[in-house]
Order: sequence, then structure tokens, then C-alpha cells
Amino acid sequence: MARPDRRAQIELVLFDVDGVLTDGTLLIGPEGEALKPFNVRDGVATGLLRQHGIKSGVLSAKSSQPLITRATQLGMDVIKIGFSHKLEAIRQIAEEQGIPPDRIAFAGDDIIDIPVMREVAVAYAPADAHPLVIDVADHVMKTAGGRGVGREIAEDLLSARGLELADMYAHMLGDGDALRRLVQ
Repeated sequence: MARPDRRAQIELVLFDVDGVLTDGTLLIGPEGEALKPFNVRDGVATGLLRQHGIKSGVLSAKSSQPLITRATQLGMDVIKIGFSHKLEAIRQIAEEQGIPPDRIAFAGDDIIDIPVMREVAVAYAPADAHPLVIDVADHVMKTAGGRGVGREIAEDLLSARGLELADMYAHMLGDGDALRRLVQ
């Protein structure tokens, strides 16, 4: 049963990492996970959300230095990693940030994400998420995990606030009219 559309009231977007912000590939060396392939489009998403007053963060069962480095580089507001009990973590985040779950969106791709997806206002899934996750998601993206799904989510949330693409990105070129002239 679909829940009411609450995208316009979202104050915080949390992303699972492996399978959402990455394609799920793990590159493990002798010291553990050495590299993690992120998509630059999702970095743009974080800045886009911030520009429009929406916080962002990661909530992952795994912890790795590449993840910490990337989340820090992007200036994410929440970095909650190493939590296999994600439902408990989302409740901690809500309390710490002073943002109730009905103002939080979450993007997940696998079974472990389902309890969180049921707890928050808006649940997203990448196109290649597990079928049970897709069944629970409020919105299934066209984009697969690791291919810019974060940016698609950011644009979806801002669209729900009534913004057109040119207006979402106006801060990058000075104004929406300038961007519209470029894309015509």
C-alpha cells in the first residue's frame, strides 16, 4: 500500500553505500577494502541537496576508509557506518539530528535495508535493487546503484518541491535563465 507523498518535506536523505552509491563491487587487498568505486554524479547530488537546505548522509553496515574519505570529502552531515542494525541507527540519527523519521528519506538496495525503508517517510531503491526491496520502496529509480542514483534521488526530491531542473542547478551558473538558454 502506497504511503502519501512526503517528498517535499524531507530534511535529510540517507544513502546505503554498497549497491546504492557504489555498484556493490568490493576491492579487497591484504589490509582490507582498499578501493571503493563512487560515481561523481552522487557528489553533485550532495551539493545540490545542501544548496536547497536538505542534509545528506550515509548509513552503512560496513565501515571502510574509502567510505569515510568520500563522505568527508562531500561534506555529508551524517556518517553512520559499521551498523548492522540499521533500524536502531536510523532512530539514533533522527534523535541526534533533531529530525523525525517522517522527514527522512532513505535509499537502500538489499534485505538489510527493508526495516529502515519502512521507518522513514520516503524509501528509494536503485533500479537493480533486490526484488523484495523494490516491493517496499516508494520510488524505484531508473538508475542502477553506483551509476548516479543519488543524483536522481536529489532531483526527484527537489522536483517534488516544485523546482524545475534549471532552477535546481541555477546556483552553478548564476541563475536559472542562463541555464535554460544553454540547454535550448
